[in-house]
Amino acid sequence: MRRLQTGDTVIVTSGANKGRQGKVKRLVADQSKVVVEGVNMVKRHMKPTPQRPSGIVTQEAPIAVSNVMLVDPETGKPTRVRYEVKDGKKVRVAKSGAVISSARAAG
Repeated sequence: MRRLQTGDTVIVTSGANKGRQGKVKRLVADQSKVVVEGVNMVKRHMKPTPQRPSGIVTQEAPIAVSNVMLVDPETGKPTRVRYEVKDGKKVRVAKSGAVISSARAAG
């Protein structure tokens, strides 16, 4: 089980996008990075393909996992994550004691 999962709401703790919130779109596990909706936007110059024309596209770039923190579902503040076993399942728990629901199990 990982500290962050796809669909979690996170807040950026350092860098040019500090303080911005968004949902995790994708995890890049081999690089320890995460892609967050609407954060760390970059412009890409794309060549034309049969599916799309050429042009400048704005998209999200990965951010280091160490620069984001999970948002506590109860308080709405950044929180650290610990793990507990409840009903025979390992679950993520915020500092406030709130169980962080798995985005994969919920959706």
